[in-house]
Amino acid sequence: MTPSPSRSPGPSHRRSPGRSLSRRGFALGLPSALLASGCAAPHEGTGRAGDPVVLTLLSHYASGELKKALQGPVDEWNALHDRVKVRTKAVEFTDLLTTFMVRQAAGQGTDILHPYCLWNGQLVRAGVLRPAPPEHAEEIHRGYGAAAVGSASVDGTVYGYPTEMQTYALYYNRRLLREAGVDGPPRTWPELEQTAYRTARQDRYGNTLVQGFGLSTFDDSTTVGQTLALLNAAGGRFVSADGRSTAIDSPAGRAVLDLERRLVDRHASAPAVNVYQAFASGQVAMVISAGWWTANLKALMGTAYRDVGVAPVPLPAADGRRATLSTGFMLGVNTASRHPREAWEFLRWLNTEKVRGTTRMSALQASVGSLTGRADDMRRLLGSGGDPNLHPFLDALAYAVPEPNVPGAQQAKSLLRKNVEALWTGQQTVDEALRSTRRQVDQEVSRSW
Repeated sequence: MTPSPSRSPGPSHRRSPGRSLSRRGFALGLPSALLASGCAAPHEGTGRAGDPVVLTLLSHYASGELKKALQGPVDEWNALHDRVKVRTKAVEFTDLLTTFMVRQAAGQGTDILHPYCLWNGQLVRAGVLRPAPPEHAEEIHRGYGAAAVGSASVDGTVYGYPTEMQTYALYYNRRLLREAGVDGPPRTWPELEQTAYRTARQDRYGNTLVQGFGLSTFDDSTTVGQTLALLNAAGGRFVSADGRSTAIDSPAGRAVLDLERRLVDRHASAPAVNVYQAFASGQVAMVISAGWWTANLKALMGTAYRDVGVAPVPLPAADGRRATLSTGFMLGVNTASRHPREAWEFLRWLNTEKVRGTTRMSALQASVGSLTGRADDMRRLLGSGGDPNLHPFLDALAYAVPEPNVPGAQQAKSLLRKNVEALWTGQQTVDEALRSTRRQVDQEVSRSW
């Protein structure tokens, strides 16, 4: 969820992996040791008395609080069920997609997968994910918000239970705004710009002391996440509805890139600065990021965390319709599993059965400062003394737009990042960035179908 030592890097909170490859390319390009490492054979036992079925669950919850949080309900399941047991296995997030694909190609796939939803189109196309049975799909539609269901679906078919959901909002430093004479967080883009210019500070040599608005080339979350959150707020979209072309070369896309370029040109943003460190150090007045960051900021900032506020992503105009970006993960069942019925039953137990008013997965995510797509669960959990800065992210579940998960989505995201960063660093104009993104992403997503 973060570049900080306490969480592994990734999509909303972890750095995304590199280029996507075909199953054959993965199998040929990686050492045989990887094919043999990680999970033990998942299909142990027959289900007869004294010989239980053992399901394996492969995730990126590899260490620390995430590993502990997942193992708790798994241990509970194993204590309650004699015929079906679950064994957790994990790799670092940066290795997760590769491990899914390589193991599948080698016939060593695990029963239950925990993918980043951006990859779902690729995993479906590769024949890795099994569609949710109708009764489970109905439960998912009934129990989760539209953004969560959309993230867990490909072409309208649901492939799993949404787990961690991240929405994007505006973090701001109350002290820096107050010192600049600004009463509160901006609600519109003109207010955002003016606040950024008023709070930005340089020394006499032109070095940045405070960024008014934190644009940063550090990872996907700080480049693509912010850009897509602003694009959605402007009513635009990155990929077309049919998933076969980019839609960023539009008035909304142009407005976003124009805004970002102005902020850089007028020295309110310094893309070379690591915004994660700078915001926590009081050197950034505002930045758009995902809700996972609240727990990390609280740990890093100590008493200075009281200066942190969270507000919805500003809109181009006051009368606009609110929107932002959401990212997420889901738990699904492998097409190669010999025990799909048992795997789906475990997922139903973990994600839908209520204990003290909430599901086990919602309680798991809340324990690590995250959200699920079950707004009723999260309101109940946050209402009992949770961090108030999480509430804007919870509210955003109602209007967030899931990032597109077409077959070429991972590479399309990488291409967008490259062009946005070229814009920020002066290597491309807005026109050039839009044209280059359209050409490159169109080629990628059309090839992936």
